[in-house]
Parts: sequence; structure tokens; C-alpha cells
Amino acid sequence: MSSTPETRPFEAEVAQVLHLVTHSLYSHKEIFLRELISNASDACDKLRFEGLANPDLMAGDGELHIDVSFDGKARTITIADNGVGMSRQEVVENIGTIASSGTRRFLAAMAGEQKADARLIGQFGVGFYSAFVVADRVTVLTRRAGDAAAEGVKWDSDGKGEYTLEAVERPQRGTEVVLHLKEDEDEFLSAWKLRELVHRYSEHVAFPIRMPKQAEAEGEEQPAADEWETVNSASALWTRGKSEISDEEYQGFYKSLGHDFADPLAWSHNRVEGNQSFTTLLYLPAQPPFDVMMGGRDERKGLKLYIKRVFVMDAAEELLPNYLRFVRGVVDADDLPLNVSRELLQQNRQLERIKASCTRRVLDLIESLAKNEPEKFATFLKAFGNTLKEGIGEDTANRERIAKLLRFASTRGDGSAKTVSLDDYIGRMAAGQEAIWYVTADSHAAAAGSPQLEAFRARDIEVLLLSDRIDEWMLGYLHEYDGRKLRSVAKGELPLDEEAKKQQEETAKAAEPLVARLKELLGERVSEVRVSARLTDSPSCLVLSEFDMAPHFARLLREAGQELPDSKPTLEVNPGHPLVQRVQSEADDARAGDIAALLLEQAEIAAGAQLADPAAFVQRMNRVLLA
Repeated sequence: MSSTPETRPFEAEVAQVLHLVTHSLYSHKEIFLRELISNASDACDKLRFEGLANPDLMAGDGELHIDVSFDGKARTITIADNGVGMSRQEVVENIGTIASSGTRRFLAAMAGEQKADARLIGQFGVGFYSAFVVADRVTVLTRRAGDAAAEGVKWDSDGKGEYTLEAVERPQRGTEVVLHLKEDEDEFLSAWKLRELVHRYSEHVAFPIRMPKQAEAEGEEQPAADEWETVNSASALWTRGKSEISDEEYQGFYKSLGHDFADPLAWSHNRVEGNQSFTTLLYLPAQPPFDVMMGGRDERKGLKLYIKRVFVMDAAEELLPNYLRFVRGVVDADDLPLNVSRELLQQNRQLERIKASCTRRVLDLIESLAKNEPEKFATFLKAFGNTLKEGIGEDTANRERIAKLLRFASTRGDGSAKTVSLDDYIGRMAAGQEAIWYVTADSHAAAAGSPQLEAFRARDIEVLLLSDRIDEWMLGYLHEYDGRKLRSVAKGELPLDEEAKKQQEETAKAAEPLVARLKELLGERVSEVRVSARLTDSPSCLVLSEFDMAPHFARLLREAGQELPDSKPTLEVNPGHPLVQRVQSEADDARAGDIAALLLEQAEIAAGAQLADPAAFVQRMNRVLLA
């Protein structure tokens, strides 16, 4: 039975993906085989899981497998599985459209890099389209398990904007993908080449990957009739003992698991026995997957969850906290019900124990890198340091452990390099110093040039320079470390010894007329004007109360559409600075008002605040310069 083919256009984003995949991936072309085998493995996993509740789905063909074959004369490669298959609607949804919200970022990343890195494929649900890297036409034959033989579906496209759909008679369930190779892709019409790619990328797929047995005929490779042999290990690597697995095998499994070409930084493989038994195999990637790097909190991949080696869930986010979403790996539990759902997972106490164990293992792994492999640890922090900082607010139980792993730039560090730990800072604290001092800004240059640092530099007190967007949020939760308070140099009064306090009081008393005039000139724009103990060179700076939000962070939130209450800053001035003294000596109130406003506005700019009226600031600056 066959119906008249129906021609449909691709969704616009699919057409863009196909164009970029076809024209931008010049290296790693062999990725197509890994992606199609991975899709076939997922189909077998899904059928095995659905078969637990409905054994009839697997009737007559219970041995799940993936077959890879080629036809040299027809110049085709076929990847077939006897997994769950697809209905007509599922074919349209899975191949004709892309539902992933990350697709636009995928497109931007691909277009921006031209010779795009092939590891982008597979991270946004577009792995199937990698077939068009080597094929100028792709045909898909499929039937969903449980459907009648007459409900088979044929999908066909040359990847140039349209595809055809057709109902076909298909006796067997599962999916068959036929690649019609381009003229210059003959290297893949080789049993040796295809076997080598299976070993490299798909060795540890948990289903047999079969290829036709080869017979020698006049010195050429020829498939033996109807004889298949398994060409991968077809075993779950995590079920073997650690002593039996080589580093190369661990790395190979990671690459097939994480759709990555780079080796992982580190991994942890553990078996927990007792009242609750489970196995974990967890990896730290060397670079951030795009779902993490590009705002991926809503696109987490999670860990693969197996129960007694039966695949249950591909993105079990409940197995790790949000801030460790970059971790890739597998959890295989013995004691969870096989009919577990996401709702049950969220309420399962056994899962909470697994989650705690996974979190502990990952933090152990990161700590081991920090202690024993500093270069790898630096690579990890560059990729995931900001993501790890989210744990300060999210994971109160491990807050101290996480804080110990963080690294910052400082006034005693090497420029903008983030190499100083909180323990390093504490080890260098001066006698009598009680707090860990920091300054936040929206760039390292702004933090290092902050006027609030002047008094600290003069007293040789180290200050941490925090310039990542997440830092201000993180510090709302990290109030102390190892018994020391964390304090901002821009907040509250500075602690002074008796001699410095006395000198400050004398300076403030002498400057009372100046402060009074500044208050009068600035009016409602400030909550208070006072003489600064922070400044030695600059004329002015903003000071916040202990619970005020840093101006640069408030600006970012407003730009993101958040509504924040208006607050009036405190202006501190350096009465010894010539510009400040001009306010006191200037007889013309208008000119004095211009100088007072400039003192406030330059303090706002240095603090990262947004000026309410930039044009007025420019006009004032011009008037003062011309005067």
C-alpha cells in the first residue's frame, strides 16, 4: 500500500539549519554516523521502557539492535533500528520542525563561526540534519510500535527547503534512515571505515550495532548474505569494574554521551551498596555546552537515568542541583520503581539521597582538580566558574565548600586573572583585620579603578575585585567565610583606629560649611553628603548602606525590565581636592551648582550607575571647562 506523496515546506528555522549544516561543517563530517546511531539507540531505549507497561509492543522481535550497512553500487548508507519508530505526526514534529528554544542561538553560533565546530550538532535536537553533511538526499522509512503495518511512513528530502511524506506498507516496526551520498563522499562506502567510526564514537551504545559479515571476493569487500555481526561492545560501560576500564574507554563513552569531541577534564565512577544501591558515572566537560553557556537554566540536559540498566529518562534534572547542570553522566539505580515519572521523581526520598551523593561526588571531583591539577582547574573555572557561583545561593549545605573553590582577581593579584581564593586572602590578612573586603563593578577596569579603593591601597589592605554579573547576586548569600565577614568597600562606615578616627572627626568639623553648601546645592538628589575616609586622590564617591544594591547591578536589572524602587545615594567628598574646594570658594551659585552636580555625576559614573540626563551632564562639563 502506498499513498500519493505529500510535499511540505520545512519550517523556516529548519531550512536555516540545513543550509548551515550543509555549508559550514567542513571538518568532522563523520559525526553523522554518531548522531544517527545515537537517535537509533534512543528509539530502542524508549521502546524498552514502553514495553515494560505494554509487552505486546515488542512481540515477535524482542532483541533490540541497530544495523549499519552500505551499498556501493547505489552509493547509499543505511542505519536501521527496531526501536519505537514514529507515527506520521511524530515524523512531522521531529524532522519537519525544530521545537528546541535553543535553535536560534544554535543558528547564531553556527553563522558566526563559519567553519563551525561540529560539537554544536546534537546539542539542540538537530543531530538528524547532520546527515546532509555527506548526503544530498535522505530517505526515512518508519513505523511506530503498536501501529498497523499499513501505517508506515516514508519521508524524503534533498535538504533544500521541502520534504515529501507518504504512507507506505511497512511490516516491521522501527526506523530506517537511508543516506544517498554526495559525489565526493565515497570514503564512507567502506565496511572498514564504518566499523572504525562505530568503534570511535558508539562503542558503548548499550545495544548491539550490527554490520553485515564481510566475505572476500576477488580481493574486494563483499557483504555475506543475511549474516550480521555485532561490531561494538554493546554493554553498559558503567556496569563494569573501574579496574577493567581504560582511560580511553572512559573518554570514548563521554564523547558518545555528551556529543563532544574534546576529552572530559575529569570523571568519577562509583558504586554505592547498602539499603539503597546505585552506580554513578559523572563527567566534567572541558568547555561549556551551549545550553549552559547561553542562558541554559531553562534548557538543562541533566543526567541519563537508568533503573536496573533500563533507560528511563534522558534529562533527569532532579539528580543534580541547577548549578551543576554542566555535568554529564549516567545514574543507574536498583531501588527506584520502573514506572517512575517526573512527578514521582520530584517526591522520591531515595532520589534525594542519590542527588546528595551525586552532588558530593562532583564537588569532590572539582576539589581534586583544584588540589592536584591546577591547569585543568583553571580551565574548569574559565568554563564554569560563574555557573558554580549559583550554588552559593542555591545550596546552603555546601556553601562553604563551593566558596572555597571560587577564585577572584584582587589588588594583589596578577591583573585581571582570577587566581585568588578566599583562603589565600585570609592567609595574607594584616594583624587586626577582621573582614574580607571586596568591590563589585561591571568590568575589571572599573573595579580596579574604583575611588573607594584609595584608602585601602594607602593602608595596604587587599581588596577582591569582583566584576562578573553574578557576583552582586552571589554576595547577597555569601555573608561570611571561615568566620570572617565579607564587606564591600562601598558600603557603610570604614572601621578606623582611634588616631584615624580622631583625624577624620577634625577634618569633618573643618569641612562643615563645605558639606552644608553641597547639601544645599544638590538638594533632593542625595540623601546625605559627608566627608570621606575612603578618598585620597579622587574628589568624590558614592557610598551605599549595608543593604543597598550596587548601582551597576541595579542598572542591569532595570535594563532587563525589573522595576526597582528609587533610592538616593550618599555622596562622600574629599575636602582636600581642588575641585571640591572650588565649590566653597565659588561665589556664583550657578557655577557652584554645576561643580556640585559634576561631583555627584562622576561618582555615579565610577559606580556604574546610569545618568538620568547625560545631555545635561555634558553641558555642565562644558560650562565648567570653559569657565
